[in-house]
Amino acid sequence: MNDKLGLAHFLAQGDAVSYAVAVMLLLMSVASWYIIIGKAFAQWRNRSIISAAMTVFWNASSRAQALDTIRAQDKTGVFALLATDAILAAQAWEEKSSGGIGAGVDASEFIGRTLQQSTVLAQARVERGLTFLASVGSTAPFVGLFGTVWGIYHALVGLSGATQVVLDKVAGPVGEALIMTAAGLFVAIPAVLAYNAFTRGNRLVLAQLDGFANSLHAYLVAGVRVDGQARAVAVTALRAAS
Repeated sequence: MNDKLGLAHFLAQGDAVSYAVAVMLLLMSVASWYIIIGKAFAQWRNRSIISAAMTVFWNASSRAQALDTIRAQDKTGVFALLATDAILAAQAWEEKSSGGIGAGVDASEFIGRTLQQSTVLAQARVERGLTFLASVGSTAPFVGLFGTVWGIYHALVGLSGATQVVLDKVAGPVGEALIMTAAGLFVAIPAVLAYNAFTRGNRLVLAQLDGFANSLHAYLVAGVRVDGQARAVAVTALRAAS
């Protein structure tokens, strides 16, 4: 009898509910790994691209050239989106500020609101998929546990008509049913670990995005570009002096 026990035997003895739970866990696992592989590759690729895109953007001789270069370099799309919206907002303000109702609009406020809206959209794009990973990580163990409970119930119902029930008759079906709990953990653990790793990586990207937005705002409003590297060196020097 022990040779017949296992996952195949459990699935063969299962019903529609057991199959539905197994298929649900399989779909959750496939979708999670699809997101994990895609976002891991994107973050690995973007680590070297973002710095190069910023350098090329600020070294451009004109706004049009800056937009063309950052669109070509930025594979994430979020920095290019932010730069495009900011420059278009600055051009719109310059065209309308000479007269009409646009004459009373402050450039700093107008461009700042545009950058704020673009930053929110960029953040949503960067964090895409994380909600699904969090949902899988929190629900998959309970889905597997439900499959285990249902499997044990189904096994006990199958043994209810027996005149004599020994330990081997109960331990086999219960052990098979516990496979569903293990399957739930197998789906949930990678999703949780990936969610934590991607959240940390996204914080770094969003910090760079916020610094880029501040530099754009200063450049388009006052014509001054804030050098992020020089600012970081100055902050480090102040911390060391204190």
